[in-house]
Amino acid sequence: MSSVYQINKGVGRAIEFRGLKAQYIGFLAAGLVGLLLLFAALYLCGLSLYLCIVVIGVLGIALFMTVIRMSHKYGQYGLLKSNAKRIIPAALCSRRRSLFTNLNSSVCQSR
Repeated sequence: MSSVYQINKGVGRAIEFRGLKAQYIGFLAAGLVGLLLLFAALYLCGLSLYLCIVVIGVLGIALFMTVIRMSHKYGQYGLLKSNAKRIIPAALCSRRRSLFTNLNSSVCQSR
């Protein structure tokens, strides 16, 4: 039995797969690869198989819940916008007058 999943809903629109939009699909894939590598590392370190499965299961559930929550909260570009908004300073402070006098003279020369 093969399943058919609708991935793209139209030309020019972002990819959406089971409620996950755009970059969140990549975040989930990267998280799952990280969990796979963590499982291998824990198992090679000699931890019990059952303990490894429990740890990876709990972290996997947390990963899914976090990614789905972020996808619904921020949408396609909202996470990028909120991260960019944090970088913008609240105010610019300059203690030198020469910055503004040089700016004014260069504006007058270009006319």
